[in-house]
Amino acid sequence: MTSSDEELYLANSNFISYDELLKSVRDFYYSKGYAISIRDSSKDKFVKLQCDRGGSYRDRMCNEDKRKRNTGSRLIKCPFQIVGRKGIDGVWVLNAKNLTHNHEPSADMSGHPSSRRLSPTDVQSVKNMTLSGIVPRQIISRVSALFEELRREGFIYDILHNTIEHITHLFIIHPLSVKLVKIFSTTFVMHYTYKTNKYNMPFLDNVGVSCFNTSFYSGFVFLEKEDEASYIWALSAFKKTLENREPSVIMTDRELVLMNTIKKVFPNTTNLLCIWHIEKNVLAYPTFSSDDMHLE
Repeated sequence: MTSSDEELYLANSNFISYDELLKSVRDFYYSKGYAISIRDSSKDKFVKLQCDRGGSYRDRMCNEDKRKRNTGSRLIKCPFQIVGRKGIDGVWVLNAKNLTHNHEPSADMSGHPSSRRLSPTDVQSVKNMTLSGIVPRQIISRVSALFEELRREGFIYDILHNTIEHITHLFIIHPLSVKLVKIFSTTFVMHYTYKTNKYNMPFLDNVGVSCFNTSFYSGFVFLEKEDEASYIWALSAFKKTLENREPSVIMTDRELVLMNTIKKVFPNTTNLLCIWHIEKNVLAYPTFSSDDMHLE
């Protein structure tokens, strides 16, 4: 990460709340391989943020013989610090104190305790599931495993929850697929499959077509049900990957709700029926000859 990246981020960042500032900073530096922790704060005035490898190990046991403990501590006095302050207009702004690190960025962020901390949304999910009687080990498995795996592998994803924080919609796309989608953004095939997974959720498979007449996966969506609202959410999540551009062609089977939704989300895109499904439907019906027709 170059200093200009950070300077541009800090110079153009204003936040309406302390929580928004904290989340934005952590997300920004997380993507760069650094974890951020709070050094000092007053929620209505300021917050001092540091690299989570700042500071040094302190022997809290106070051993009388003063022997040094071989700790292998993560803390290596990293000098990085930035400060957020609340202005008189209520807007929070960031200022740099020291943007240097004395270590390389992490390739695997799972080793940072601050990165494993639950977000406010996840904390609320835990509370709701606890009230619903779900046992702790299932809560931790549900909240942590999926999101941690997706973040670690660099997937782009979007999630929708219901009022009791159960996942109802999930959009996933591999980072390589994101690059392919942006290069080959002309033609896509969307195929709906029924509840063949263990979660009993409808599944929308999105496949892109390259200029070499090859195909690639361009997104997977689990939906609560096959209604227009769900399809609008799914196609809107995909549209973000396209940076709000519209494909020239989207091919589908004769899923009428999906076809109608495509017209709303991608009004300038041509929706064609997949020839494989047309041929399949033709073969499903018997053919008739003139001998089979009896005129009265």
